[in-house]
Amino acid sequence: MVLIFLRSLIFNVVFYLNTVLWCVIGLPTYLMPRGGIIWVAKTWSKTSVWLFTLICNVKVEYRGLDRIPEGPLLVASKHQSAWETFALMPFFDEPLFILKRELTRIPFFGWYLVKAQMIALNRKAGGRALLEMMRRARDEVRRGRQLIIFPEGTRRPVGAPPDYKVGVSQIYVSCGVTCLPVALNSGLFWPRHRFLRYPGTLVVEFLEPIPAGLARDEFTARVSSVIETASNRFAQEGRDEQERLMGFSAS
Repeated sequence: MVLIFLRSLIFNVVFYLNTVLWCVIGLPTYLMPRGGIIWVAKTWSKTSVWLFTLICNVKVEYRGLDRIPEGPLLVASKHQSAWETFALMPFFDEPLFILKRELTRIPFFGWYLVKAQMIALNRKAGGRALLEMMRRARDEVRRGRQLIIFPEGTRRPVGAPPDYKVGVSQIYVSCGVTCLPVALNSGLFWPRHRFLRYPGTLVVEFLEPIPAGLARDEFTARVSSVIETASNRFAQEGRDEQERLMGFSAS
C-alpha cells in the first residue's frame, strides 16, 4: 500500500502540472479555429493517460475500435471515474460534451471549453435551459460532431445499481443518429472521491452501435443492458486481477 500511495501522490501532482502545461501551450489557439483547441485537448488527454499508465502501473486495454463509426454520433459511456471524461476524446474527430456552466468560469480551462464550443448547461434555469441544451446538441451533432454523454449523469461506484436518466433517450431521439455504447471498469483504478490510484488492467470496449430510429423506451432498455452487462464483466475481471496483485479489491 505504501507503493500505491507514493505512485498516487506522484501521479496526482504530475497530472495537474501536465494540465497547466497544456493550458499554457493552448494559449495561441484563442486566435485559431476550433480545431486548434480540439487538438490541444486530445494531446493533453493522450499524455494524461500515458502518465497514468506509466506512474500507477495501469495497463489500458481498448476493445472494439473497429466498431467506431465515422461522422455524426452519440457516444453513451459508463461513468465510474474522472478518467473517461478525458480519455475518450482522442477516438473522435470532433468530440463534444455537455457540462455544467460553472466549469466554463474556471480561468483558462473554462475558457478553452467555451472556445471548443462545448455545451454549458445552467442547471438552475429549469426547463428552458434543457430545451436550449437539446437544441444545441442536435445542431452540433448534425454538423458532424460526436457527442459524448454519460447516461447516468454522474459517476457511479463499481457495482452500484444502474441509474440511467431519461435525458439520454431524449437526446438520442432528438439527434436522430447512431449511438455507440461504451463499457468500462475505470472505477477500480481511479475511484471517485479517492486519492489512491490502483494497478491493474483498465478495460474499455466500444460496443455494437445502436442504429437511429428506436423508440425511447426501447433505446433506454437496449443501451443500459449492453453497457451494464459488459461493464459488470470487466469489473469482475478487474477485481480478480487486483486480488492476485494485492490481495484485495479496490472497489
